[in-house]
Amino acid sequence: QVQLVESGGGLVQAGGSLRLSCAASGRTFSSYVMGWFRQAPGKERDFVAAISRSVGNTYYAYADSVKGRVTISRNNAKNTVYLQMNSLKPEDTAVYYCAQHSRASLSREPHDYDYWGHGTQVTVSS
Repeated sequence: QVQLVESGGGLVQAGGSLRLSCAASGRTFSSYVMGWFRQAPGKERDFVAAISRSVGNTYYAYADSVKGRVTISRNNAKNTVYLQMNSLKPEDTAVYYCAQHSRASLSREPHDYDYWGHGTQVTVSS
């Protein structure tokens, strides 16, 4: 059974920074694409960022809404993926989820991901 546990959310003022973490267990972590998604009340779960499995080159994908402000990274020795968020805006307020993909593509579609964490709340005040 794959388990994903997010942490690092909280309340920050606009312009501030947060680093979210997602600790994974249950499968060979380095072999899987990891993604971050977010969901605000009444809205769809939206793609934020993804990082490729750790074979050959490393590839990254970012939503246009966060590109330049967000960096996804992974530490395979710690079975952890990170989302560094800077210059946060009130519209970034959402529950943030990490997810694991069984295929190699950096999918932006929530339905393509097999396992999900419980989510961590990020609230950005204006």
